[in-house]
Amino acid sequence: MEGSIAHESLVNLNSQQENPQLSTFNPKLKIGYDGKRAANNLTGLGNYSRSLIEALSKQFPENQYLVYSPKVKSAIQIDAFFEQENIQLKLPVNGTFLWRTLNILKDLSRDQVRIFHGLSHEIPFAIQHTKIKSVVTIHDLIFLRFPEYYKFIDRKLYEWKSRSACKRADKIIAISEKTKQDIIELYEIDPNKIEVIYQSCDDSFKTPFSDTTLNKIRSGYNLPNKYILNVGTIEKRKNLKLIIQALKDVNEEYKLVVIGKKTPYFEEVEKEIEFLGLKNRIVFLKNIPFADLPGIYQMAAVFVYPSFYEGFGIPIIEALYSGVPTIAATGSCLEEAGGANSIYVSPNNANELATSINKILADVSLQKEMKEKGLEFVQKFNSPLVTQQLMNCYINIVS
Repeated sequence: MEGSIAHESLVNLNSQQENPQLSTFNPKLKIGYDGKRAANNLTGLGNYSRSLIEALSKQFPENQYLVYSPKVKSAIQIDAFFEQENIQLKLPVNGTFLWRTLNILKDLSRDQVRIFHGLSHEIPFAIQHTKIKSVVTIHDLIFLRFPEYYKFIDRKLYEWKSRSACKRADKIIAISEKTKQDIIELYEIDPNKIEVIYQSCDDSFKTPFSDTTLNKIRSGYNLPNKYILNVGTIEKRKNLKLIIQALKDVNEEYKLVVIGKKTPYFEEVEKEIEFLGLKNRIVFLKNIPFADLPGIYQMAAVFVYPSFYEGFGIPIIEALYSGVPTIAATGSCLEEAGGANSIYVSPNNANELATSINKILADVSLQKEMKEKGLEFVQKFNSPLVTQQLMNCYINIVS
């Protein structure tokens, strides 16, 4: 049954590509999504949610993708997302109080949704008592592995929602093998209920920018000619201070460019910069338009991501697609994202990180090898492959 439906999906896809008039469709499947982040967040889980749904809508246009959110933010990438013919924003009909938890079920039933996918750790309460099949994506259980990084009430809320969703969902998608093992160990979930489906990154990272565009970006942000790049929220877990400590022993021709939202941890970073006298070697950027981000990656000499713990590590994927040698930290799942030809260091060893950065900067042949083999490895996360795996998962639970 599963194979025949999957084949039918591909046949329908090919037919619609050859016959654009078929795009006015009677949907084969109506799939609903928790769209809180897709409709409101411009980074992180917002980008993940939009990329996933948009990839499905293009690769399997015979289906209808309904995005449920209590509100929607006006922004270029969100507006463009909802302009897709088979992606539809669904606002509350049955009241807003606890809508995402309870009342949304009435809307899902009215809309004849067959599958509901909670894209971030939660699904509606009692969905298991309806005819609607449910999938939940678990990105990480960092709040249990490193509780000290979270407020007590937040940690308890995250745990309650995610544990409950894992128990009640028909299928759990873990974004890495490490996350799958965490779910099995910490929530005692049957491994057969969990499927690992990796994430890809936005397609804009997969095409080199022209020299003209790169030069415009460089001058627009006053970027240094030679720089090391770090991207991610400036919080303790992401471990930016380790890069600062390593920078003092790195070739002085290279500066550090940091892109990310500041949190209270930034005060620690500032003190370290001041103590080491590195203020003139570090550039902080924020609120970078998403369209410019791939260009900033592409001009970097090395990408460094020494996070203590991640569920996967999308910035590593972005760096590898951008042709940038990458260094990450051991201890979680970053080896899954970076592959055998990236370099991994202890998240507590600044000397090891400095040595690794200098090794790459001094060796042109190593740079070439890391770029080529990194790009080859990262194809396993290419959107069509990941999207097909996800559609197979959907088909499997409704067959």
